[in-house]
Amino acid sequence: MPLTAGDGRATRTPRAAVRVAPLACAFFVLAAIGPAGAADVTVTVHAVNGKPVGDVAVVLEGGTPGPVRHRERVSARMEQHNRHFVPELLVVETGTLVEFPNNDSVSHQVYSFSPAKRFQLSLYRGTAHPPIEFATAGLVVLGCNIHDEMVGYILVTPSPYHGQTDPSGTVRIAGVPPGSYRVRIWSPRLADAPPALERRIEVTDGDTPQVGFSLAKALLAAPTPRPGRSEWDAY
Repeated sequence: MPLTAGDGRATRTPRAAVRVAPLACAFFVLAAIGPAGAADVTVTVHAVNGKPVGDVAVVLEGGTPGPVRHRERVSARMEQHNRHFVPELLVVETGTLVEFPNNDSVSHQVYSFSPAKRFQLSLYRGTAHPPIEFATAGLVVLGCNIHDEMVGYILVTPSPYHGQTDPSGTVRIAGVPPGSYRVRIWSPRLADAPPALERRIEVTDGDTPQVGFSLAKALLAAPTPRPGRSEWDAY
């Protein structure tokens, strides 16, 4: 699946569609328990000025297919707080159920037009809607029909080996079985071309691979939220 900053962007037409713009990403990690001999893969990301870059999604794809493992259905949360999606980026495995609780005192109407998952949660506060299942791999871009500045991202991957960099620009993905992998990174702020945002690695028994990304282009700036209140805040 292509992970480009342009995936899933929408243009505002009537009130039913909202202009989508990149924002910084936040944190969610799904850890997988690997077989004996599995490795811990450490990935670091640094900006063109050498500073660490946090909130970057990291996914390991490939490896040698093994026996199908039974796992419990996974759930995650993307809350709405102070007119922001929190976290602004979730990285989840296919089949994950995601809740969208609204913790604001104003109503929100969450939607996605992305091919990987199209849905709309009618105007609500609190936890009026059941969790949504994300069964198809891809990038899902979220908006709010009421507040144009709100945007969120859910990166859905079939790989159980994924995570997100912390403020030090580092993520450790545990339990990766031996095999050949493609390491891919993504964030709406990354301006480097997609080929520069992936590496090939070989994981061997007892290995501790370390993968570094040094960005060649400056990070894209996050948009500035609009001041003031919406006419819909009374609902």
